[in-house]
Amino acid sequence: MQKKKKTVDRRFTIVQELDQNGKVDISELAKKFDVSEVTIRNDLAQLENKNVLIRARGGALKIDPVGVDHNIHEKNKINIKKKQLIGLKAAEFVNEGDTIMIDSGTTVMQLVRNLTNKVDLTVITNALNVVNQIHNNSNIQVIIPGGFLRNKSFSLIGTPAERNIRNYFCDKLFLGIDGLDVDYGLSTPNVEEAHLNGTMIEMSKQIIVLADSSKIGKRSLAFICPVSKINVLITDSGISNEQKIALESTGIMVVIA
Repeated sequence: MQKKKKTVDRRFTIVQELDQNGKVDISELAKKFDVSEVTIRNDLAQLENKNVLIRARGGALKIDPVGVDHNIHEKNKINIKKKQLIGLKAAEFVNEGDTIMIDSGTTVMQLVRNLTNKVDLTVITNALNVVNQIHNNSNIQVIIPGGFLRNKSFSLIGTPAERNIRNYFCDKLFLGIDGLDVDYGLSTPNVEEAHLNGTMIEMSKQIIVLADSSKIGKRSLAFICPVSKINVLITDSGISNEQKIALESTGIMVVIA
């Protein structure tokens, strides 16, 4: 009976860790619970059968409904320290005189907060929170493509936005996403947002994706583009070595913030 209770408690703790971090590592769990990796693999197999997680190399990932679409205020609370580091690192890719395109999203917003000392920039963005952050900076010229307001992301989307984006070609696109899978590609919960992101990619010389490690290995509802379109991924140290190698094998530069 005691053994069964330990198993239940261990699996409950694994589920809690998945909820907090989006993934778990087999070797780390084995050390934490002082059990064999075989035992942890069995735990993960049982939890996978209950559709709690999906097993990956060396661990497991939390299953989220592919269509879940959190609002921007909820997203702001998730992995904020990791996003801050990613935004700080992304700012190093912005040079004087650049014309950059910035998509909506909480990770990309951390880049925007680090543009204060950049000069002679042109920023093209559909994100009203980005505009609100930089509109008083005299060193930055802001171009807003227009469109229909999407309240959850505080962004402008739709045919007018896509049509207007095609009037501008930029040096770099900084793109936030909800899922990045080597085989499936980039994805997001909103279909119209995905279409607009695809247009942004077409109109950009260099594609820089900002995504914390919880997004890697995940798939969301709407496909944006294959990973072959990406030039740089900036993420955090939570990315596994296997994921990093797989992404780099497609030609992506993976930068750890």
